[in-house]
Amino acid sequence: MAKKILYLLVMCLVSFNTVNAQKKNVIEKSEDEIKMFNAQQSFYAGDFQKALSIYKDVLAGKPNDANVIGRIAECHFEMKQYSDAQENAEKAKSIDEKAYENTALILGKIYHMNGKLTEAAAEYAFYKALVGDSKKADDAEIDRYIKQVNTAKELIEKPANVTVLNMGDNINSEYDDKAPMVSADGKTLIFTSRRPGKTSALDKEGDNGYFEDIYISKWDTTKKAWGNAELIPGSINTDGHDACTSLSPDGKQIYLYKNDIEAESRGGDIYVSKISSSGKWGAPRSMGKPINTTYWEGGGCISPDGKSFYFISERKGGFGHGDIYVLKKKTKSEWEKTPVNIGADINTAEDEGGLFLAPDGKTLFFTSKGHNSMGGYDIFKTVNENGKWSTPVNLGYPINTVKNDYCFSLSVDAQTGYFTSDRTGGFGERDLYKVDLANYPVLEKDMKPKATNGPVMAILKGDVFDATAGTGMEAEIVILDETGAKVASTNASEGSGEYFITVLANKTYQIKIEVKGYKPIDEKVEIKAAKEGATTVVKHYLLYKK
Repeated sequence: MAKKILYLLVMCLVSFNTVNAQKKNVIEKSEDEIKMFNAQQSFYAGDFQKALSIYKDVLAGKPNDANVIGRIAECHFEMKQYSDAQENAEKAKSIDEKAYENTALILGKIYHMNGKLTEAAAEYAFYKALVGDSKKADDAEIDRYIKQVNTAKELIEKPANVTVLNMGDNINSEYDDKAPMVSADGKTLIFTSRRPGKTSALDKEGDNGYFEDIYISKWDTTKKAWGNAELIPGSINTDGHDACTSLSPDGKQIYLYKNDIEAESRGGDIYVSKISSSGKWGAPRSMGKPINTTYWEGGGCISPDGKSFYFISERKGGFGHGDIYVLKKKTKSEWEKTPVNIGADINTAEDEGGLFLAPDGKTLFFTSKGHNSMGGYDIFKTVNENGKWSTPVNLGYPINTVKNDYCFSLSVDAQTGYFTSDRTGGFGERDLYKVDLANYPVLEKDMKPKATNGPVMAILKGDVFDATAGTGMEAEIVILDETGAKVASTNASEGSGEYFITVLANKTYQIKIEVKGYKPIDEKVEIKAAKEGATTVVKHYLLYKK
């Protein structure tokens, strides 16, 4: 009897401890579930640091949980801590590659951006097979990544015949440098940087980096190199973000992006600054309606003849986020009332940006990851032929890489290109690069060298003066080819009488200027391409009253 009672007491004690242990396990599991839920909510809200902290707390009690480790990798990836992301993703995969499906996607993206294309393709394929039909909405995204890897392989196997060089520490810094724009004469470089500049304040409401400022560098003809970059003189830079997006062909106007909290749009608008006779840049003024709206506008560029303005906008009615629009002039001084989206052949569901219209007035370079990109953003070109834009063409490797490559611009002689990239080996976050295009005629349709290596553009500029008053005057300059067909026209500015236009070199043109009350100008001008550098022909005209 005593043994039976002892047995019952022992069994009760075991049962009590088992129940307590089970309750304890349930409580622990419940606490972890709450933590995981809170971490996911923080992640979806964009607070990746908070999500990471919670996941690490959970991991302390479950050091080999592949699901948690995979989510930690995802947080590091979103914070651009790619080394930590890769380390954790590879660890999660080694424990259980199926525990968290996004682990494969993260590894694929990391391998992709590091140029490990075979490994990236394998991870993308594994991810697609793993999710199966559970993520139909993500099919297009993963298929795009797979296509990017295939494009990268193809372009790297057949590189363009170019030489790409970092522009050096006279220009680049340890900070973010972007958007190089060179004047038509090749003597002035303007770009945007987030180094300490106009102010040492940090954008605490943004990414806690320095505010953007615009910098300038001058070409040293003796040293054949760019001088040290300096803050651009004048009133163009403010205490907020000031970013150049293009330079007018004559080098006298900068188009820039500003996010002015006092502006009506509150979304970011396009501004223009003009240079004064003293060489200082004036305070930027808004381009106004219909270019700027209550939506985000992210910069633009003007055509060489000054009659079309191309810009980026997120306004309603587009094909994606930021689309390319064009606004044309109706008269010498009046613009059309409604900008036109340049179409679905160019604009995609992704962002387009980084606009530059070549000196030929018909080749548009832009940045996108919505076309056949190698990964991230690539630089593309499209040509306006008979009023229709051609299918965008990737400029190829090594101009484009698996990293992000943006904001291409081109010298008048089409021998040198400039662009921004975050590729490995730079001085900072993004750097400015130049590319030798002597053997890669980017203005040719197929970009293949010909017997006569592509079109050569030239600058035709000068003044139109009233011969009696000795003052500059407004006038239209019409340019005809040898057959008498009109090939271009531009207007001399009121007050200064200055004009500027780019035309094909190695041709003879007929120049006509007709102003009411004055004797007309009608003369031939031969423009021969310079042996080196930009071709510039200066013609001054005096108009005599009848």
